[in-house]
Amino acid sequence: MNPDRLSLRALLPVCLALQACAVTAVPLQPDIGVRSKAVLKVDGLAFRDANGNGQLDPYEDWRLPVPQRVADLLGRMSMQEKAGMMLIDTLNAGCGGTLPPQAQALLGSEHMTRFILRNLVVGAPAACGADGGGMNGAPVTPGQMASFTNAVQALAESQGLGIPVLFKSNPRNHVETDPRFGIGSGAGVLSEFPKEPGMAAAALGSGSMEPVRALARVTGQEWRALGIRGMYGYQADLATEPRWHRVHETFGENADLSADIITALVEGLQGGVLNPASAVALTIKHFPGGGPQEDGLDPHYSFGKSQVYPAGQFEYALKPFNAAIKAGVSSIMPYYGVPRRLRYDGVDYQEIGFAFNAQVVNRLLRDQLGFKGNVNSDTGIVSDRAWGLEQLTVPERIAAAVNGGTDVLSGFHQGATVSALVDAGLVTAQRIDLAVSRLLSEQFQLGLFENPYVDAQQADAVVGSAANRAAGLKVQQQSVVLLQNGVGGSGALLPFKPGATLYTVGVSKAEAQRHGYHVTDGTAAQGQARPSAAGHDYALIRVLVSNVNTSGYRTRGADSGADPAKLNPRTGKVWGAEDGCELVPARNPRCADDAEFVPGHAMGLIFGGALPWEVNSLSFSTMAQAQSWRISPSLAEIQAVMGEVGAGKTVLDIYFRNPYVLDDASGLKNAGALVATFGVSDRALLDVLSGQARPLGRLPFALANRLQAVIDNDPDAPGYPASDTLYPFGFGLDYR
Repeated sequence: MNPDRLSLRALLPVCLALQACAVTAVPLQPDIGVRSKAVLKVDGLAFRDANGNGQLDPYEDWRLPVPQRVADLLGRMSMQEKAGMMLIDTLNAGCGGTLPPQAQALLGSEHMTRFILRNLVVGAPAACGADGGGMNGAPVTPGQMASFTNAVQALAESQGLGIPVLFKSNPRNHVETDPRFGIGSGAGVLSEFPKEPGMAAAALGSGSMEPVRALARVTGQEWRALGIRGMYGYQADLATEPRWHRVHETFGENADLSADIITALVEGLQGGVLNPASAVALTIKHFPGGGPQEDGLDPHYSFGKSQVYPAGQFEYALKPFNAAIKAGVSSIMPYYGVPRRLRYDGVDYQEIGFAFNAQVVNRLLRDQLGFKGNVNSDTGIVSDRAWGLEQLTVPERIAAAVNGGTDVLSGFHQGATVSALVDAGLVTAQRIDLAVSRLLSEQFQLGLFENPYVDAQQADAVVGSAANRAAGLKVQQQSVVLLQNGVGGSGALLPFKPGATLYTVGVSKAEAQRHGYHVTDGTAAQGQARPSAAGHDYALIRVLVSNVNTSGYRTRGADSGADPAKLNPRTGKVWGAEDGCELVPARNPRCADDAEFVPGHAMGLIFGGALPWEVNSLSFSTMAQAQSWRISPSLAEIQAVMGEVGAGKTVLDIYFRNPYVLDDASGLKNAGALVATFGVSDRALLDVLSGQARPLGRLPFALANRLQAVIDNDPDAPGYPASDTLYPFGFGLDYR
């Protein structure tokens, strides 16, 4: 092999370790990818002629340090191009992976180079509706997705300066039962691992970060094959508030465990500080820690905008972010929330959203914690969720965010509004240059300026490969937590006896039969009678809790946000009273909580969670009576099956998307075996229950023994007093 053609990606880790490649006599030739521009040959080496002028300019010269390349390109950019760099919004693949009509305008007119990709990746070509799949785009195959990202990169290459695009997505490689717009994507055909609490459970149980490293390896391979090189993840938030509906995206309640996991992810997906060998640039969120939500309500909604720290644990929540910064994370995202009555390190924090707050971003994140990367806002902070700044105009909000330390605005695509801030004296040109420098650095470090393209023909083979799926299945098995095994001195119920008769609800009959059991499927279709469980050796019930009936919520709805019979106990006002459209109607023409992204098509609480007046319904008995909670199968069905087969012969597998309360009245604690899972397949679960795999998982958060303990819990403090604890953090049984 010719030494000047050695793979930069292969040798870069050695270079970094030896700190030698920067001065080597033989430069390492990276792959060069072009569609419309020429390849320049200089000193026997190849370079991309990004601006098409026929000569090698400093920003095109991969031999130069990134800061020098950034400075050269910055000097060539117009203010309009710089403003476009500071925007990111959704650009989904069209039907079959085609370019949608708006692509030309977003890249050509708005000069954008960052996009959020939301399409579900599926195994076979899918039919496409007239709306092109709506906000989430049409389902596409891996090959179609890779072809789409290549097409966008080709469009970017054809622009004047040839600045490549960075695609970002929420995490995808997890068993997700309730994907939500802007929150989490379904896995589709990508290899599936447990949800984030399950990753923590597996890491705790295995006593190592190997489950996390496996996730990083697989995710890196599959995302790179698709052309997705940026992630809005992972969450470094802590599950200290059990009612917060985003607990299922955290790594649990323990800051030290979360810090270790975040470190492993940055090391695994980025390889430490960003470099061309990095698979994916991470955006760790949500600084300075979502989780301490007042009353458990989420700041996607106006009624949940407050974060509180009654236990004085603000610093505890910073630990995972500190770990991410030390590991070299590329980007950090602040949350929407407003800190209430927060005094930390001698500073009284201003009560405005974190992304606008210079005390949080400029002072704490950058000056004190030493973060050098770019700050990416959460979506819609300037148009819908400008908490604490509802009285300002959109340009004034943008100025507050940028001056406060935010470098890129999510959910916004009007570059002229940003560039006009300089003319108006609201933001300096120097601040714009600083933001753009940080953003360009990320694209240079990833090697996108040399080759942003992927091999679309290989994507179908890489994504969801047998080896990757096996890795995901192993970690799913490792994440299963055995909470209870036998009641009343009857001895262990699990593992199941070989060849036993098994009554199942919510479990694939075929999968149970493949494990050698004689199966009666008790999952009855609507309107049909359920067969009896009596006489079976065991009953296995998979229990899934979800939020429903929330799409009709409206800030001014007579039966919801404006209902005088439903008052916020914190304010004594209706739940919609804190929406910007109510506080300052002239500045907020649409109500944020209505989620009316398309005029005339409000969608209510699309980001998840219960109706706000039912957020305390976290026990199974209260959820069973609530309008916006659904237990599947119903609590009554679960109790009926337990009565038929015998409670002591019943195995309940509960998917704990939140730390639900197994209250006495529900009777669930009488089951012969209780299993906690966090997103696993039927196969993984049955592998453990049959004894083919051991239950290694350990709880990533404590479970309370009564609902009032959840309500009384300080939102910033992990766990409960011992007298209120049913199962502590780290609990889990084994068959041994």
